[in-house]
Amino acid sequence: MSLNPIRPWRNIERRRSRQIMVGNVPVGGDAPISVQTMTNTDGHDVRATLDQVMRAADAGADIVRISAPDQETTRALREICRESPVPIVADIHFHYKRAIEAAEAGAACLRINPGNIGSPERVREVIRAAKDHGCSMRIGVNAGSLERHLLEKYGEPCPDAMVESGLDHIKILQDNDFHEFKISVKASDVFLAAAAYQQLAEATDAPIHLGITEAGGFVGGTVKSAVGLGTLLWAGIGDTIRVSLSADPVEEVKVGFEILKSLGLRTRGVQIISCPSCARQGFDVIKTVESLEKRLEHIKTPMSLSIIGCVVNGPGEALMTDIGFTGGGAGSGMVYLAGAQSHKLSNAQMIDHIVQLVEERAAQLEAEAAADKTAAE
Repeated sequence: MSLNPIRPWRNIERRRSRQIMVGNVPVGGDAPISVQTMTNTDGHDVRATLDQVMRAADAGADIVRISAPDQETTRALREICRESPVPIVADIHFHYKRAIEAAEAGAACLRINPGNIGSPERVREVIRAAKDHGCSMRIGVNAGSLERHLLEKYGEPCPDAMVESGLDHIKILQDNDFHEFKISVKASDVFLAAAAYQQLAEATDAPIHLGITEAGGFVGGTVKSAVGLGTLLWAGIGDTIRVSLSADPVEEVKVGFEILKSLGLRTRGVQIISCPSCARQGFDVIKTVESLEKRLEHIKTPMSLSIIGCVVNGPGEALMTDIGFTGGGAGSGMVYLAGAQSHKLSNAQMIDHIVQLVEERAAQLEAEAAADKTAAE
């Protein structure tokens, strides 16, 4: 539960789930909601794939998934898993032997799709490999690839069909004494996905992987994911998320974190509160924010920064942020530190000065955290 006794309307009571490990990342229970993405490089190209994994990890990804459609990719996984700074999930479709090879190569988790992995016997072979190599698993149900008998039974992809598919495969894992699994029931339709996840959350205590699959391009997919994932997260459902965009995987990570940050479920880096700009602005808000977003990407320490074009809302927003700048006209504005007025600053010096203030504040917070940790040991 995200507990806020002063502002109870901000509380989110998370669904109780059991916890599993994906490599060294806990998923479920009281663990932070983890952020995932998936590479889109040629899996045979170790260097290119590792470079993308590294960039995703630097952006905040806790877990990265790699498609493993053939033996050449599962061979490449050995080096990728060894050098990756985050756990690697092997994405398996159609051929169960790829899952076995991925487990042997060091994958931390195996994602299997019940609709196309094959018979229960083949799933059992994958379970044995996962047990032997310390892998967790994800049951990945997708509305676009449900088993034929469920489509015949229900007539179309629907929440009941998706959840039944997931529960059938949970039973196979549990019957084989395998419990290190999480589950997803993804759809590109927000209503279908949300309804399926709500039903799934009541039917199992397994950790839930959230996603709106094939959400679309950067803008449309971000909006759709924010609506779908945000609704579920607000209801306390979800232990790990992946935003599916037709965009750079690094952008998926950024959007995922922004969704979690907007709900107070994760904190990382600088959260910029800025106005949409209007005729009252004392400086070019849009260009300023674009520049600051790029120049502050390297900051990992959580903090808040308000950039407001005029004095209508600027002072009030600055009261709630670590650092603030409010346009005042005549080519200058006011800098606020910890909610209090600090000093005037010319618009021409604003960006460089704010970057400096943020970096200094980040260093101070990191030093305080290190001191607290030392004192506690």
